[in-house]
Parts: sequence; structure tokens; C-alpha cells
Amino acid sequence: MRKTYTPKKSEITRSWYIVDASDKILGRLAAKVASVLRGKHKAIFTPHLDTGDGVIVINASKIRVSGRKPAQKVYRRFSGYPGGLREVTLQTMLAKKPATVIKLAVQRMLPQGPLARDIIKKLKVYVDEKHPHAGQKPIPLEV
Repeated sequence: MRKTYTPKKSEITRSWYIVDASDKILGRLAAKVASVLRGKHKAIFTPHLDTGDGVIVINASKIRVSGRKPAQKVYRRFSGYPGGLREVTLQTMLAKKPATVIKLAVQRMLPQGPLARDIIKKLKVYVDEKHPHAGQKPIPLEV
């Protein structure tokens, strides 16, 4: 009889990847990054464990979106108070906080819950090419 293999914490090795977001489409980039963060590219992938790697995204301000999404896509948040619904278009978000756009796209592609909150901490997004993670020796990731 064969048993299902479950990796132990000591057997999980983590590496770091770097992604250049220049002229990449937002959804395709976010899907690839979410897959790497979750660990689906590894043979030891287990849905209930964090087996993924860290990802650094640079040049977030140069991301692309297709069609009329910049004017039509709306980010909503609600404070809980009457009249507390805030709406911001993608065009405004890209102008003010391009790193948040990528982080939200990736976060919403992950499963919800405590595991996803741990996984999203391994995502680092920067507006330009400068990042303080040279010590991790990131591997370029093609999207």
C-alpha cells in the first residue's frame, strides 16, 4: 500500500524570484506570481501547506491592462459606516499606487484564510527597479 507524501517544514526549501512587470499584462502576471507564491510549480505542492517561494516584482508602474479597463474597473472599500463606500478607478490607482494594484490582483487570486495571509507576506512589489533584496539572490522569472 502506498501512502500520500506530505512534506515537513524542514524539507521545504524556499528561493526568491524576481519579475520585471514592464509591459506585462496585469492578469497574466498576477496569475503566474500567485502560482509561484503558492508553490504549484514544485513537485511537493500540498494545498494545506505553504510550500511556495518568495517573489519580488519590480517596475510596477509600467504594468499594462487591456481594453477599457483603466476607466471601467473600480476598486471598492467600505468603512462600515453609512456613506462609507469609497470607489477608485484603476486609472487613478495606477497613477497613485501602482504597487497596490499588483498586490491586490495577486491577493485576490489566492485562496482566502490564514494560509493566504502567510503566503502574501512573501510578495514584495516595488514601483521602480530598485529593491533591497539583493541578498536573497533572486532568480529571474519569465512571465
